[in-house]
Amino acid sequence: MQIVIDIDDPVPLFAQLIDQIKQAVLGNKIKPGAALPSIRQLANDLDLNSKTVAKAYRLLERDSVIQTKGYRGTFVHPDAKANSKVDLNAWVRAKLDETITAFRQSGVTDSEIRIAFGDVMNNRND
Repeated sequence: MQIVIDIDDPVPLFAQLIDQIKQAVLGNKIKPGAALPSIRQLANDLDLNSKTVAKAYRLLERDSVIQTKGYRGTFVHPDAKANSKVDLNAWVRAKLDETITAFRQSGVTDSEIRIAFGDVMNNRND
């Protein structure tokens, strides 16, 4: 699997990494169960900050594209191919778009929407 990060691309570096790993899974370039480089190793190989790689790995693990097995390492999840097709960001944007459209049709201003959104996000007790 070859990963190429373009620092001039407007897409954030962690998002480029996520996309390329998902594309490698979908293209059968990496198979379920295959070992991935450690965060430190991949950061060194790509000349990235380890926090950038850690963020990408954390989101890929959240999406069940990869799985971390403690000190044994990080591996491609058994269901990675199916899970690589899911785009949570697109889903969130679609849901927000539907909600904002409904608010606007009801006469709520953008400022009121922003204030309410901020209030709800700041008052979450998760």
